[in-house]
Amino acid sequence: MKFIVQWNGQPSTQMPAIERFIKTGGRPPENVTLLGRWHSIGELSGVAIVEATDSSGLAAWVLQWGDLFSFKTTPAMTDEDLGAALAAFQAESK
Repeated sequence: MKFIVQWNGQPSTQMPAIERFIKTGGRPPENVTLLGRWHSIGELSGVAIVEATDSSGLAAWVLQWGDLFSFKTTPAMTDEDLGAALAAFQAESK
């Protein structure tokens, strides 16, 4: 399953966040695949798209950074997945 992970930090967390990212690369646990990550310029915020078979690895990754950032994590669907769900909904609604 794919997830959208968004994070926000306060200016006071900038230096610890830089140090931790340089040290770890911000890599997720082995059971979470990072598909892409984008950082906002001039802010401590960004978004990542990840894939995981269950949410335990995702929870562990967020907890590793929870002292520096607040997170919003939501399930994500591709256009193809959403299209299939919408077609099934439309077929059931007729």
